[in-house]
Amino acid sequence: MSRKNKSVVHKTRMKMSMPDRIFSIVNGLIMALVCVIIVYPLYYVIIASVTDPVIVNSGKPLFYPEKLYLKGYETTLAYKPLWTAYANTILYTVVGTLVSLVATIPAGYALSRKDLVGRRGLIFVFTFTMFFNGGIIPLYLTIRSLNIYNSIWAMVLPVAVSAYNLIVCRSFFESGIPDELLEAAKVDGCSDFGFFFKIAIPLSSTIIAVMALFYATAMWNQFFNALMYLQDDSKMPLQVVLRNLVLMNQANQMGSSGDAMVTKQKLAEQLKYCIVVVSAVPLLVVYPFVQKYFAKGVTIGAVKG
Repeated sequence: MSRKNKSVVHKTRMKMSMPDRIFSIVNGLIMALVCVIIVYPLYYVIIASVTDPVIVNSGKPLFYPEKLYLKGYETTLAYKPLWTAYANTILYTVVGTLVSLVATIPAGYALSRKDLVGRRGLIFVFTFTMFFNGGIIPLYLTIRSLNIYNSIWAMVLPVAVSAYNLIVCRSFFESGIPDELLEAAKVDGCSDFGFFFKIAIPLSSTIIAVMALFYATAMWNQFFNALMYLQDDSKMPLQVVLRNLVLMNQANQMGSSGDAMVTKQKLAEQLKYCIVVVSAVPLLVVYPFVQKYFAKGVTIGAVKG
């Protein structure tokens, strides 16, 4: 920080009245408490995943691994279907996010145009699906009739468009792309498609990043759809395989006795924490790079409902 900036900050602090200082201190303490409440559960899971389950089950707060116990990670990482499931989940997430962006961004822009014929009716139809849908059985029968059962498209297409995300996109384009810009572009001979691809899309990096984060997170965590629409074990995503690993170890625990039972019980307890870490790490690594777009995009998209 330059001397000039330091001087400005110092003068600002000097000008603060006593009530303002008290407010700043109290506000800082409250924010610190909120951060601890949010961060500690995640930190606890990480610490519990490398700590002896006996200590974890004692109920005492954990601030560091008091006794290392890595059997959970050894079992998880040695489970061969895990790596196939990781590859499947990455594939589903990448393809699903791209398909969702291609479907949602143009639809959101189209619904933001006041000259779209039947605009209000279309918005009502999309909003209606947020509260009512056909149910599991009609969707299952539709997937079977389209011959996409037990394929990647059974994971991607049913969740390609989220009505909530679509409304956020529409609100962003309504507030972020002024009508005057469209009129000026048309005066210069720009078509609707040209305006969308050459002007609207380059100005929409924020909402595109937000939508990518929303859809990627939802696709990464898909569990129920995989159980419903996939049949082959080799096509199952990460969440299903990790669930099967937990159930398998619980079943093995039932048939044991003595020291072997104690060991398997400890392993089954620790696996729960290891699986949370293994499944969440990729999202935690990616999130900091798009966090600024996330906060800004949600704020802009929430200006109009």
